Amino acid sequence: MNSGLVLSHDMLLVLGLLVFTVLMLVLEWVRGDLVALLVVVVIGITRLIPVEQLFDGFAGNAVISLIAVMIMGAGLDRTGVLNKAASLILRLAGGVETRLGLLINAMAGALSSVIQSQALAALFLPVASRVSARTGVPLGRLLLPMAFCILAGTNTTMISNSPLILLNDLIASANRNLPPGAQTIEPFSLFAIAPIGISLLLVGLAYFALLTRRLLPADEDSQGVTPGRTETYFAETYGIDGEVSELTVTTESPLVGMSVVEAEALRGAPLILAIKNGEETRLAPPADTMIWVGTVLGVLGKREQVNEFANLNLLRVQARLSVFRDMFNPNRAGIAEAVVPPTSRFVKQEVGDLRLRKRFGVSVLAVYRGEEVFREDVRKTALRAGDTLVLHGFWRDLTLAADERDFVVVTDYPKEDHRPSKIWHAVAFFALAMGLGLFTDVKLSVAMMTGAVGMLLAGVLNMDEAYRAVNWKTIFTLACLIPLGWAMDSTGTAAWIAQEALRYLGGLPQWGLQACIAVLALLFSQVMSNVGAAVMMVPMAINFALASGGNPAAYAMIVAISTSNTFLIPAASPVLLVVAGPGGYTSRDFLRAGLPLTALLLVVMLVAVNLVFR
Repeated sequence: MNSGLVLSHDMLLVLGLLVFTVLMLVLEWVRGDLVALLVVVVIGITRLIPVEQLFDGFAGNAVISLIAVMIMGAGLDRTGVLNKAASLILRLAGGVETRLGLLINAMAGALSSVIQSQALAALFLPVASRVSARTGVPLGRLLLPMAFCILAGTNTTMISNSPLILLNDLIASANRNLPPGAQTIEPFSLFAIAPIGISLLLVGLAYFALLTRRLLPADEDSQGVTPGRTETYFAETYGIDGEVSELTVTTESPLVGMSVVEAEALRGAPLILAIKNGEETRLAPPADTMIWVGTVLGVLGKREQVNEFANLNLLRVQARLSVFRDMFNPNRAGIAEAVVPPTSRFVKQEVGDLRLRKRFGVSVLAVYRGEEVFREDVRKTALRAGDTLVLHGFWRDLTLAADERDFVVVTDYPKEDHRPSKIWHAVAFFALAMGLGLFTDVKLSVAMMTGAVGMLLAGVLNMDEAYRAVNWKTIFTLACLIPLGWAMDSTGTAAWIAQEALRYLGGLPQWGLQACIAVLALLFSQVMSNVGAAVMMVPMAINFALASGGNPAAYAMIVAISTSNTFLIPAASPVLLVVAGPGGYTSRDFLRAGLPLTALLLVVMLVAVNLVFR
């Protein structure tokens, strides 16, 4: 590294962009992907990097690899691989809770080495839910350890989390700007970090095997079963109680000429789950559906409440279900819970504006957020990441709605695997992709895309399903922030930051400097996206290593792993947000379990990295 670097105009511009990016990602005043787009435009206008390289990130190895991994993960889900995983776990556990938790954690942690962490958490939620329902083990004792082991296991390969996927591209940028005489940093192969990731996963498995009952004691009021299949759970948790009744609208009823949403707003109104107008019968009627003389309403509520509402509004109560008897068959329809992930388009939108009844035939009965349940005027509730929706509809419609990936259904409900006949096609092409990445010199992006294209050609997924499987927000954020890392290298900003930091830390031994870098990367990843933290910290860490005589590859790897291990704050990790609602966890639960594990994994990581990169 050059000595005596002085801040230039370009360096000041990059530092300003860096500060702006951190603030925007922390404060969330603007969406993260829009911030990233703004950053790449500013870099282009100010010519901090050559304009012809500006959008190379979209075609970069990291972005293409991530797209392919997302498609292959969807293919494995579509063919029912994870349902078979649930059956295998139940068979091997034999009903023993400690063995059950260990098997779920081990399987999720192992799969996280080849499936993107957020996608895997979403895919494994129903698996854990099904296991909980069949064994009686509280869901809260399964989900948090599973999520933590997923995060630990992502460090086994270079394809399952964004910082590691991005790492080789950042190293390639650093190589272009190395000082004269410096040795080129070799890119990492697919399983180059396997010893480190396996060590971290084993520590995580042992940690929860020994301490789960102390860290996550069962709630005394918990039933210990999956919520979706028990009416008492929904009554106790959400206040959704009663039974389904049929009400016929008479000539004198004031409901005549009202819409469904107006009728639901009346005092004491039960939940309207179905409607029959003339010959048309449908579940989850849209809010603007009109009520006429002779309309039959399928409502959910306590018998006394329903009778009182019928008397006040001159409705005729049927003694038993006739019109909706088949429609409310529990094998066809029912109540389920679904979690809103951080990447959902539903975030910050009001329930009424989503028009779920009209679009999918699914009704939102309640919204659960932390300890708060929204039932009154639920249509005006603005959703947040991690919210749990209580839904009612046909299982078929619920499955189709879940395919949009704006929510993750956590209830074990009757459904068929979409394409079970294609399961071996999915497994074979996934294995082919892994084999190409591990045993040949084929570029990682080409190897992963080979598996994805193979699944598409074999009919595991169609192209529309593949497009829906890709989280485009993550892709745009990743592709647009890559040039910021390039600008830090090419302008000398990263070298200048490393130079200034060494004025204060230069007396520390290598392990001390590595620990400082790891803690700094860890802290940044708690308040901003792990991609943003990696883009900012990897160039700095490489220059830090060059200036102090350390191994640049080891320093870069320490940053990538540290930004991936976000165990402390649910908002810092999409994986934790996905499980927070269904598990009923508070911030205190994450801190109690995450702080000791973070410290433990930090020590293990530093030891393992230095053994691997001696």
